[in-house]
Amino acid sequence: MIRIFKTEEGTIHQKDEMQTGCWIALTNPTATEILEIADHYQIDPDHLKAPLDEEERSRIEMEDHYTLILVDIPVIEERSGKDWYVTIPMGIITSDEVIITVCLEDTPILTAFMDGRVRDFHTYMKTRFILQILYKNASLFLQYLRIIDKKSEVVERKLHQSQKNQELIELLELEKSLVYFTTSLRSNEVVFEKLLKNEKIKKYPEDTELLEDVIIENKQAIEMANIYSGILSGTMDAFASVISNNLNIVMKFLATITIVLSIPTMVASFYGMNVNSAGMPFANSPWGFVIVLGFAAFLSLLVALIFSKKDLF
Repeated sequence: MIRIFKTEEGTIHQKDEMQTGCWIALTNPTATEILEIADHYQIDPDHLKAPLDEEERSRIEMEDHYTLILVDIPVIEERSGKDWYVTIPMGIITSDEVIITVCLEDTPILTAFMDGRVRDFHTYMKTRFILQILYKNASLFLQYLRIIDKKSEVVERKLHQSQKNQELIELLELEKSLVYFTTSLRSNEVVFEKLLKNEKIKKYPEDTELLEDVIIENKQAIEMANIYSGILSGTMDAFASVISNNLNIVMKFLATITIVLSIPTMVASFYGMNVNSAGMPFANSPWGFVIVLGFAAFLSLLVALIFSKKDLF
């Protein structure tokens, strides 16, 4: 899908045709759309396709007429009715005429600009626009990291009463998200450091300051991801041991109950119809059956008391 935007008098407007100073947003574009943009602005089609490959790494490609900036962005992926956090590439291509963004799906990073929710945003100020996108991206990483932390706290509370592994699996998924985030944030950091050395970025002092803010925000996200990952890893190890211990206690309890409940069966079998009654205690007594049941119950209670004192219940 191709969408064209341009700011006029401080307001963002969607356009029907490509113009100088506009922003072209490509969301999961078709091959035809990619070729159309590539031919119009003399861009290598492979550079437009690169952000559509989830395995692409963050980097900067500088050509004669344009520059490609590829960074990872956080997205929410729904699986089995639950939200999980992963990262995908997003490409930003800037030329003398326009700025182009390419991504597999709509992202809150770009929709904030499309909806006019970003202050001091102008499509013709391409360098400023790029840095604003990168700052928004780093802020979204921080936002999602806080959500992951809150979700992990909820799962941890469930683990206190749980005898199942479902909660541990959820924590494992959250830990994987943190690994994805940390890897992507570190890759983005390399890109930002290269941008900081680029003389074009230093053209205006306020743009340099904005890039420094982006780097600081990204570093905070890296530190936060590392802290949460360490806490989550320790929590998983601790609760895995607790659940394993609880399951052992349950199995021991069930084994003890089985032994206790089997005593009346063994006694009744001993006095069963397949045993010759001659010489058997209480065989000829009218109260024999009651006496045998009472004896079996006494043995069960005695064994239960012994097991209880040995903390086997």
